[in-house]
Amino acid sequence: MTTAPTVYPALCYRDASAAIEWLKDAFGLKEMMVVPGENGSVAHAEMSIGEGVIMLGSARSELGWSSPLDLPAVNQSVYVVIGDPDGHYARAEAAGAEITRELVTTDYGSRGYSAKDIEGHHWSFGTYQPAANEA
Repeated sequence: MTTAPTVYPALCYRDASAAIEWLKDAFGLKEMMVVPGENGSVAHAEMSIGEGVIMLGSARSELGWSSPLDLPAVNQSVYVVIGDPDGHYARAEAAGAEITRELVTTDYGSRGYSAKDIEGHHWSFGTYQPAANEA
């Protein structure tokens, strides 16, 4: 990375260890750090994709941190800029990702798709770069 990100999405999973492996296989994230917690949980983990980083860990009800599996509706979405949406889509689909928006080219110049991960977090991947449109 040339500059450090200033926003880090933080996601909670019932089974954070399984989520880490799935995110590597399906979406191509790279494991940077995993800090084990009690009883096989993950206290803190960091994964990268491109120049972005997400943090994740095991759900902790005492802190109000829940997996989407424990929620009645979508509570967030993560968008990731990628260079090869067609290849990324094929990888995610082959790994069993639930595709929620098929691969499409939009009228605002992006090519991308959306999918859920193994616990229902919503992810979108595409070529659109909002910051690139700043004047």
